[in-house]
Amino acid sequence: MYHNSTQKKHWTFTSEDELQRLRVQANNRCRARIRATGQAHLYDIFNLDPLEELTICKYYEKKLLDFCNAFKPAVPKSVLVRGLGWRRLTCAFLACKVDEFNVSSIQFVGNLPDNPTTQENVLEQILEYELLLIQQLNFHLIVHNPYRPFEGYLIDMKTRYPLLENPEILRKNADDFLHRVALTDACLLFTPSIIAITAVLSSASRAGINMESYLLECLSLKENRETMTHLLDGMRRLKILVSKYESARPEEVAVIEKKLEKCHSSEVSSAGNGRKRKGYENDDYISKKSKTEEEWSDDDLVDSL
Repeated sequence: MYHNSTQKKHWTFTSEDELQRLRVQANNRCRARIRATGQAHLYDIFNLDPLEELTICKYYEKKLLDFCNAFKPAVPKSVLVRGLGWRRLTCAFLACKVDEFNVSSIQFVGNLPDNPTTQENVLEQILEYELLLIQQLNFHLIVHNPYRPFEGYLIDMKTRYPLLENPEILRKNADDFLHRVALTDACLLFTPSIIAITAVLSSASRAGINMESYLLECLSLKENRETMTHLLDGMRRLKILVSKYESARPEEVAVIEKKLEKCHSSEVSSAGNGRKRKGYENDDYISKKSKTEEEWSDDDLVDSL
């Protein structure tokens, strides 16, 4: 159950302000560690601010969503929610496993629009960092997504809400709403059930259907005004969050990516020489050619994701 899950305990937050504060703190911790090295030129290289980090994340989240939507065989929608460059492909690959969507690693990278050699290199990177990703998630892999309660609401309306003759007419617009939700922080702020019922009511509103009687009668909210008020407030805040989403602008992303290129320069590589990832030194599976990312600690990597 969601309310007893690690997702509720560790990955659900109270407000957008809290998320912003945590992101700023993570950025500040990374900057402090770089300053502690005493190498001023590194501070000039690793100088993305929290807004720039968020912009680049939004850009690649959309890329990842497009990749999953074009995936063959079709990826379950729940995988799209789990899938928090190749780092994000690692998230998507792990999400397929967690969701028991059986696809081989070769088949997974085969969906990339690259030649076989590049696909093989990407696969190496995905497999190399899969365990690190699991570790940094504290093994909290079960994600309760809004798609299951959404299906539950449709079934409930078919059996207990005769005023709506065909609840399936709500599916398309509701799916579109959930697709937009996946691009925001909604799953870090709202319960899956609130997201699902908001998708249902948003779709009904667009179709000109009044669902108030369903909330009051079928969901037994008529006698529980406090719960009703809490639900309506949550749905209002969720709709605002979705409506104000803005995708990353290509020109902004281009500037940020130029900054990121410096992070992979030979200068940074030589400066970080000797720093190895903790806990992997004796793992033969990881003993591949040194990469820039491998010269930083696990904590450094997490803050840079």
